[in-house]
Amino acid sequence: MNKQALRQEYKTKRATLHGHERLKLDDLLLIQFQQFDYSAVQSVLSYWAIEGMAEPNTHLFSGYLRHMVPDLTLAYPISDASSLQMTAVAIHEDTIYQTNQWGITEPKEGRILEPQQIDLVFVPLLVCDKQGYRVGYGKGFYDRYLINCREDIVKIGFSYFEPIEKITDTDQFDVPLTYCITPQHIYEF
Repeated sequence: MNKQALRQEYKTKRATLHGHERLKLDDLLLIQFQQFDYSAVQSVLSYWAIEGMAEPNTHLFSGYLRHMVPDLTLAYPISDASSLQMTAVAIHEDTIYQTNQWGITEPKEGRILEPQQIDLVFVPLLVCDKQGYRVGYGKGFYDRYLINCREDIVKIGFSYFEPIEKITDTDQFDVPLTYCITPQHIYEF
């Protein structure tokens, strides 16, 4: 299937998951996430799950990392609608957030982290395939950002659903994940 058809199908599939069911799936994702060794991770680019899109709760994963890596630098993206570029901004307990035109919660301001400074990035997705390519929301922010990161950056996507066989319309600008974590499995690409 192509990205457009998959985007529609998996938005619908996620929308059918009820709150208590998602809570259980988030707990299972966290258990899988806890299987990794994060001792070399000092900086993480996370994202705030979009309200109403039934995304996995990334606060669980970043909270776990904050517990395991005391001096962790946690960043969230700020998206520029005109350039379709994003910037990683370090957050702290006093960070003020705002919601952009797409319903994404972002830091209002803060210290910018260069892409080369990021060790681990949580990459949003609707579904991925068995090669690690993903279907996001269609703007390409993450693919444009990830090409500027170090080659050894770890890219993790969280999905309530298992990977499909193949996304038929990937191109040379698509950046594959390093791992996809589902409630039952960890896929390495």
